[in-house]
Amino acid sequence: MKRALIIAVQVAGLYGLYGIGVWLQHWFHLPIPGSIIGMLLLFFLLMSGVVKESWLGDGAQFLLSYLPLLFVPSTVGIADYLSLFQGRGLLSIAVVMISTVMVMTASGAIGQWRAKKAEKETEIHQETKGMNG
Repeated sequence: MKRALIIAVQVAGLYGLYGIGVWLQHWFHLPIPGSIIGMLLLFFLLMSGVVKESWLGDGAQFLLSYLPLLFVPSTVGIADYLSLFQGRGLLSIAVVMISTVMVMTASGAIGQWRAKKAEKETEIHQETKGMNG
């Protein structure tokens, strides 16, 4: 019961950041979707240390576990527009493959950069601790 409440509060926090992003987009008439603004806001809060990953981790993991269900409506919706893809099958496959490789490459590079940064921070922390100890 306690875990469910924690997850609910964390999901509410994530939804709150989404809501702030939507509000900012609407208020300032920005061409960027509010959900992206909310995600960027979350990114900057996490990177600056204002928000800790542990404060939102379980709620984010809960949402990610149901993420595939969110793709079902869009996949089914494509069936209504098969005429748009008719004769462009190879082009569609190429676009999907290229964009997938781009996302994988960017994600891998960011992950490696982040791991190296964390490793350096750990080394510095251990050196500092060794000097003081």
